[in-house]
Amino acid sequence: MHLNIHKLSLQLDGKSLYKNFNLEVAQGEKVLIKGPSGSGKSTLFRLILGFMQADEGAIYLDGQALSPGNVWSLRRRMAYVSQELNVGSAKVKDFIRDVFDYRANRHLEYEEEKTLRYFKQFDLEPEKLEQDFGKLSGGEKQRVALIISLLLDRELYLLDEVTSAIDEALREKVIQYLAGLEEKTMIIISHDPGWEQYDFRKIELKK
Repeated sequence: MHLNIHKLSLQLDGKSLYKNFNLEVAQGEKVLIKGPSGSGKSTLFRLILGFMQADEGAIYLDGQALSPGNVWSLRRRMAYVSQELNVGSAKVKDFIRDVFDYRANRHLEYEEEKTLRYFKQFDLEPEKLEQDFGKLSGGEKQRVALIISLLLDRELYLLDEVTSAIDEALREKVIQYLAGLEEKTMIIISHDPGWEQYDFRKIELKK
């Protein structure tokens, strides 16, 4: 998916968060966004997802201007993995299946075999499927959320601090895997230096 943010301006809580902000991300490109707290990193994701609207400017996805009329269909082509993963209590396998029951995902078929392959890829024991999601460690929750996004097979991935709770060796494994998904467009928010080893375009937001 190709993303083009054109002359975006946004006032938030009396502060000019964005003013004539431009960003173009080509199909398959990987972009790493950094910046201090309050610089608008997570807000940018909410704007791209259509959860917020800018005061001025436009966001184009594959040439379509994001609008209330098409936000639902465009959002179905995106995957958003947040650093906030407190989603309640349920077995991991039920939590994953519930995502496939959402109206936006009912056209997809859940494949447990593929899920287990991802579990192996990201060093999660198969037995974790039977555990309560709320009792997983922070790093385990991050990996499960990432696996769900990969199972949904979206075109644009918005990843917000998805390796912050994972140890260094496993973090490298996760980043290397994501970097190898050449056909997927990815925008990553992270302060993790592990991402900087790869040839991602880097953007620094100022507070």
